[in-house]
Amino acid sequence: MAERVDTDHCAGDGGSSRRARRRPGPAAGVATATGHVALVGSPNAGKTTLFNALSGLRAKTANYPGVTVSRREADVDLGGHVVTLVDLPGTYSLEPISPDEQIVVDALHGRVPGIDAPDALVVVADATTLERSLLLLAEVLQLGLPTCLVVTMIDEVVARGGSIDVDRLGVALGLPVVGVVGHRGVGVETVRQLLTDPGSWDRPALTPPGSGLARSAWVDSVLRSAITPLQPDRRTRRADAVLLHPVWGTLVFVVVMLAFFQSTFVFAAPAMDAIGTFFDWLGQSVVDALPGVFGQLIGEGIIAGVGSVLVFLPQILLLFLIVALLEKVGYMARAAFLADRVMGRFGLEGRSFVSMLSSFACAIPGIMSTRTIPSDRRRMATMMAAPLMTCSARLPVYTLLIAAFVPDEPVVGPLRAQGLVLFGLYVLGAVSGLVYAALFSARRGAGAAVPFTMELPPYRLPTVRAVLRTMWDAAWAFLRKAGTIILAASIVLWMLLHLPVVEPPPGLSEAEATSYQMENSIAGRIGTGLEPVFAPLGFNWQINVALLGSLAAREVFVSTLALTTASDSEDALPERLQTLERPDGTPLFDAPTVAALLVFFVYALQCLSTVAVLRRETNSWRWPLFAMGSMFVLAYTAALVAHTITAAVT
Repeated sequence: MAERVDTDHCAGDGGSSRRARRRPGPAAGVATATGHVALVGSPNAGKTTLFNALSGLRAKTANYPGVTVSRREADVDLGGHVVTLVDLPGTYSLEPISPDEQIVVDALHGRVPGIDAPDALVVVADATTLERSLLLLAEVLQLGLPTCLVVTMIDEVVARGGSIDVDRLGVALGLPVVGVVGHRGVGVETVRQLLTDPGSWDRPALTPPGSGLARSAWVDSVLRSAITPLQPDRRTRRADAVLLHPVWGTLVFVVVMLAFFQSTFVFAAPAMDAIGTFFDWLGQSVVDALPGVFGQLIGEGIIAGVGSVLVFLPQILLLFLIVALLEKVGYMARAAFLADRVMGRFGLEGRSFVSMLSSFACAIPGIMSTRTIPSDRRRMATMMAAPLMTCSARLPVYTLLIAAFVPDEPVVGPLRAQGLVLFGLYVLGAVSGLVYAALFSARRGAGAAVPFTMELPPYRLPTVRAVLRTMWDAAWAFLRKAGTIILAASIVLWMLLHLPVVEPPPGLSEAEATSYQMENSIAGRIGTGLEPVFAPLGFNWQINVALLGSLAAREVFVSTLALTTASDSEDALPERLQTLERPDGTPLFDAPTVAALLVFFVYALQCLSTVAVLRRETNSWRWPLFAMGSMFVLAYTAALVAHTITAAVT
C-alpha cells in the first residue's frame, strides 16, 4: 500500500515539533487523500459549528509554528476521499490588523512554514449579514483557488421575513452555494458531497473588482439578484434601545450580575451539601476499612483533599450555565459594545472586555483571546490585567470563607449578605484589573488607534444542546484539574504533612497528637517559617501552607485547609474553620484575617499555568515575572490594609 507522510506543527517557544501522520494511498476500497480545504469566515458566522458538524470528534488542536495562534484541523472521510479540513481564525478582511487575521492571510498564501497551503476554500457567511461576508468573499476570490460559499443562519432570515434564493445566488457568483443550519445538520451532507471533488467546482467567469467602490457595487448587484431583504427586527431594536443605553444598559448589567451571584449560593447550596456529605462518608469509610497509613492516605489525603474541591462543582456548573445562556442569547456582545467607552478610559477597548470577560472563567483562555486585539500596547495591557479577573478557581476559596463567616441574612429585598460579598469581590477584581491595565498602558506610551469592530448578532434562543455542551466543557475542565493537579497536590501535601514522623509529647489526645505531627512536619515547618512574613495579615502556619499549595492551583487552598485541619474536628470544613483557635485561645479566622485572606486572593497571581501562558504569549520571562512580583506586592499591601481597617471597626 502506498503511503504519504504529512507533518503537523505544534508551536513551542519560537519553534515547532513534528508529528508524523500516515495516510493510506490509492487502493481499492480505501479512502484517498484529496487535499486541504480551509474554512474562511468572519467571527460568529457559524464557521466552527460547520467544522464541528463535518469533523465530528476527530478534530486536532495545535498552534501555528512560531506563534501562539491556535488552529484546528480534522481528517474527514467522505466515503472514499479524505479531506484535511482546517478551521482558520475568524477574520473580517484579508487586510490584517491583528495576529489572528495575519495568520489567516499567511495560511491562505502558503507562507506558514511547514503548513500546506489550502487546495480549496469554503467561505462561511452569516445570512443575516451577507453583505459584509460577500466583501470578504470578493477578497478571497482574488486568490484564484476553488471556492464555494456556505450560507448559515438561513432559518433566521426566513423568521425575519426575508429569503435567499441559493440557486440564483450561486449563478450570480459563479460558485457552488449551499444553505445550512449547522446546529441542526441541515445542508451539511450537501457540503460533504461538494468536498469530495473541489476541482469540479464552478468558478466565476470574472474575478470581483479589487477596489472599494467597485467591489461594493458588485456586492449590491449580487444581493439584488438573489436576496429578499430582511424585515427590520423590531424586537432587537427595542431590546437594544435599553441594553445599549449608557445608563439603562449599565443598570441592566449590574442587575444581571447581582442575580447571578445570588443564585450561586441559593440554588447550588443543596447540591453542595449533598456532595460534601458523600465525600465525608466515603473518606471515613475508607479509613475504617483500611486501617494504617495507606487507608489514611486514601481517605484523609486523596478523598478528603479532592472531595473538598469537588463540593464546588454545582457552583461551577451554574456559573457556566448562566454565562453560556448570556453569550448565546446575544447579550455578551452588547455588554462588550457598552463597555468600549469605559474601557477606552483605561487604555483598552471593547475587544479587551471580551478577553477580560473570558478570564472570569479562567485567565488562560482570556490571555490567549487577546490575539484578536490589533494594538500591541492594548493587547499587552489586557494580558497583564487578565489574572486580576475573578476566575472560577477563586470561587471555591471565596465560597468557603463566605459560607463560613458571612451570615446568610437579607440586606435589601431579595439581596442577601453572602451574594453581595461575592459580587463585591468580583467588582473589586474587575476594577483593579482596569486600573492595573491603565497604569501598565500609560507606562508603555500611547499607541495608534485602531477602529473597534464588534458583531452584534440578533438575539437568539440557544439550543439546549449548545448550552449544555458549553457547560459540560467547563465542568470537564474543572473535573480534569481535580483529577490531576489537585489530586497530585493532595497526595504530595499529605506526605509533607506526615513526614518526618515525630513522637508527640505524652498526654495528648489522638487529635492533638495528629495536629502536633502536622505542625512539626516538613510542610508545617515551612509554614511556621513563613509566619513572620504573614503574621501582620493574621495568617498562621496552616494558612501559609495552604497559600503555598495554591500556587499549583488556587483550589488547592481549600483541599490543603481540609488536610491541615482534619484533626481538629469531624465537622464539615466550614464548621471546622469556625472552631480553630490560636495558641492564646482567640479564633484563628477572625474578621480581620478573613478579610485579609479574601483580598489577598483577589490580587495574588497564584497560578503557575497562567504564568506559563504569559511567558508563551509575550515570548519573554520579563512580563510574567513582573506580573507575579507586582501582584504579590499588591496582594500583600491590600490584604494588610483590609486587615487593619477591619480590626479597627470590629
